[in-house]
Order: sequence, then C-alpha cells, then structure tokens
Amino acid sequence: MLMALLALAIAAQAADDIAVDVQNLSTPTLCAETDNVYVKLIAPDLRRFTVESVHPNYIGTLVVDRSAFDLHNCPELAAAPLITEKPRRVTIFENEQWQLIGLTIPNFWRKTIVPVRVGDRVETGVQLLQLWTRHQDRAEEVLVLYPQDGYWRARPLPPVNLKWSAYGSSFLIGPIETDQRPFVDVREVVFDPNTRSFRLQFVRGGAASLRVDTLDTDRQVLEVTLDPPVGDAPFAALRSMFVTEINNDVAHLGWRQKGAPSWERAPIMDFKRASAVEVWAGRLVPSRHNTSAPDTVFRDFKK
Repeated sequence: MLMALLALAIAAQAADDIAVDVQNLSTPTLCAETDNVYVKLIAPDLRRFTVESVHPNYIGTLVVDRSAFDLHNCPELAAAPLITEKPRRVTIFENEQWQLIGLTIPNFWRKTIVPVRVGDRVETGVQLLQLWTRHQDRAEEVLVLYPQDGYWRARPLPPVNLKWSAYGSSFLIGPIETDQRPFVDVREVVFDPNTRSFRLQFVRGGAASLRVDTLDTDRQVLEVTLDPPVGDAPFAALRSMFVTEINNDVAHLGWRQKGAPSWERAPIMDFKRASAVEVWAGRLVPSRHNTSAPDTVFRDFKK
C-alpha cells in the first residue's frame, strides 16, 4: 500500500512538469578547447528546475584519466600572448565543511565588476568562484562560477576508483544573451553557507537562486529557482565541446517528451530541436578529453 501511494505521489509530481523547448545551435570545430556546443532551453513561464551532474556510466572502468589542455588544431589559442600577471587567490568564506575561494583571471574576456557577498564580506575583483567541501579528510572542489559571464561547472565527489575527476560541460542560468559568445549579465552574487545556496541578481532585472541539494560520490543535484521567469529568452543552456566521438566533453543528447513511454537520443551534432520534460547530455564511450567529466541532466521543469 505504501509503495502504491509513493508511486502515485511521484506520478502526480511528474504530471506537474512542463515541457521546455530545447534548441541546438552547435557548430563544428577541430579545436578541443572551443565551446562549440550550445544547447539552449526556453520556457516563458518556468520558475523552478533541477540541474544534475552525474558521473558517466563508464566511470567505474577508468584506470587512467585524461584532462590535459589540448591546443592541437587551435591556432588562435596557441598564438595568444603570454600573460605574465599572476592570478590572485582569496578566501571569501570558510568553515569546517565549506570554503568559497575567489580567483582573479587577468585576461578574462569580460571586464565588468560583479560583487560577491557572504554576510558582511564583499569581494569585487574576482573572475572565478570555487566552492570546496571537505570529504574523507580532503578538500574537494565541486562547483565553480564565473560571475562576469554566468558560466557554471559542477561535478560530484570523486568516485571510489579515482582520487579526482574532471570538470567538463558548463551551463548557464538566467536571461541568456549573446555578445561574442552566450552569457548571463550578473549584477551581484550572494552566497549563503547555511543553505548551501547562491543568489544571483541580474543586470536586466530578476534573480535566480541555486542550492546544492545533494552531493555524493555519484551525483550533485542543484535546485534552481528563477524570480521572476525570464520570459522568451533562454532560461538555461549547455555549453560544451565536441570534435569527434572520442574527443569531446559531450557526444550525445537524450530527451524525454511529456507523456512519452521512452527516451529519444541523437548524436549532439545531429540533434536539432525537441520539446522535453527531461534532457540528458553526456557520453556513451570514454573520451580522450576530460575522460571522467560528468554528464549533465536538466529536469523537474515547473511553473
């Protein structure tokens, strides 16, 4: 009886999910360090959704991981001038469980100033935020944000067979616009360590909160709230890299239509557009680039 009631509750909750418009604007590249994958999500009335970062299905088979920077077929990046200014590292917040680190990036592409606030502490000169947590007597970096352009990266805690795992795809949250590349124009970032949440105020109005709901050696689950909905602009997007099936950070996209009895899937460069209540982006076989990088799932879309 209890299992039947639980199944009914899960089904009722799923019935509340709304379908979002998933559009693929990805372009080909030969450079493994170029964000050529761009999949955007649109739903004018959406207020809440979940982003899940989960280890790839093959994670338990890995013996050797690969995460080295690869400038092969990247002439513009290889010819970039050498930056001699050293980055600055500052601890913005720290307690027994969590640490928020800010880093300066001297050559960052956007020069806006985005204050980062934790309680009474305010930092105005950092281009990268790193959230660290303590796990088995080690500090583990699990979530990053670039405040100047709104790019996030997340990963679970390292799997039992590896001491470390790589970041891979990025995601954007909020009203997305384009100037040289897709970005979110953030006015302020506030971190609340008590709720494990970030609140972003946007230059164009409105706000978003992102809370670390679940974090373990399998997945990281982030609960996102938009206040108010962003309207006709994309409310979220996946940014990643694909060169070949064995040189990528994401190779396939899966989606589930509302009421459909099964999932659909396509190679990332072949996918065009779909209406979906759940979206998965990941790999079926190991890649030579960021081999241990997690898959990304967008789900639980609600008004």
